[in-house]
Amino acid sequence: MRVVVKFGGTSLGSGDRVERAAASVARAVEAGHEVVVVASAMGSTTDELLSDITFDADDRDRAEIVSMGERTSVRMLKAALTARGVDSIFLEPGGDEWPIVANELGEVDAEATVERADRLAGRLDDIVPVVTGFLAQNIDGEVTTLGRGGSDTTAVMLGRYMDADEVVIVTDVEGVMTGDPRVVEGARNVARISVDELRNLSFRGAEVVAPSALAYKDESLDVRVVHHQHGGLLEGGTRVEGEFQSLIDMQEQPLSCVTVAGRAIRNRPGVLSTLTSALADSGINIDSVASGMDSITFYVDESEAERAEYVLHDAVVEDETLSSVTLEENIAVVRVTGGELPNRPGVVLDIVRPVSEAGINIHDLITSATSVAIFVTWEDREETLEIVQRQDL
Repeated sequence: MRVVVKFGGTSLGSGDRVERAAASVARAVEAGHEVVVVASAMGSTTDELLSDITFDADDRDRAEIVSMGERTSVRMLKAALTARGVDSIFLEPGGDEWPIVANELGEVDAEATVERADRLAGRLDDIVPVVTGFLAQNIDGEVTTLGRGGSDTTAVMLGRYMDADEVVIVTDVEGVMTGDPRVVEGARNVARISVDELRNLSFRGAEVVAPSALAYKDESLDVRVVHHQHGGLLEGGTRVEGEFQSLIDMQEQPLSCVTVAGRAIRNRPGVLSTLTSALADSGINIDSVASGMDSITFYVDESEAERAEYVLHDAVVEDETLSSVTLEENIAVVRVTGGELPNRPGVVLDIVRPVSEAGINIHDLITSATSVAIFVTWEDREETLEIVQRQDL
């Protein structure tokens, strides 16, 4: 089996941890596996280096400075592997075998990187390459970086381009947890999670796998997250399943929106729970929810609209702070789901402005970590879909 293993800063935070990392790689090699290692900077080295740049450094000098953390890590790991009799080399930008190339825009040059990664894969029978995470090299041979979480990106990218069977992210958490164990009691490991779920959690603060890394995961590449104290690389932790796809799609059936108005409804603890529970108890599925200071709107299948209005009307009658319920039919929704949406400032404007300029009234706009949903009248659905599909998203 071909495995790319990424060791995070915590898992390399001391000499003992470097030795533990090297021992786990050596065991995998002894078991007959081909292993590529990606190393982050030891401990919090990168943050410390960044905090020490108190002067006006240009991008090139800044990249060279922060690269020193990863450059140190690969040398440490390579030496630790050699001490265990594992043939190993370290790779950093500027070397002849360095695999990750950036173009003139600072983006990964996929074609050049695939070619170099394939060439490196041809050597895995003989050596274990230890690659600096987070870093790339542009066409002029200068060091650039892959951004926050770049070591994760390095690992999953190489896993894909080197035709690996699995990428193992070794970090300071027991895989993906049901909640932050520092905050909630009884948090436990999640054995499996989809790419979509993990990316949404990552964009909302879960520091497990960098969202930019998961963009490189395809269906055939397994990704697993394990704790650095686990010891074994090839079992345990959380398996990340599936492939994140960028999609623009339109709901095939019309929706209706049922709106409940009430005084200072946003400041009413439990009101959303009361209304959604009433719909759920009646077997009515909610497609989307939009809330304002004095109203909550539920989007439901048009076939359920009148029943939803009836159910919510009963809730209004029972609660004196709720005023009225109203129904609007023939609503369409066009959804844009894309892995890079959260990383693009102004992307929502890029999506909705052409729709507005076409004279189409946007009924509602609901965004999440990785998607934008545009609600328009049913008559405007086809034109809205065509406009959004023309955008470079």
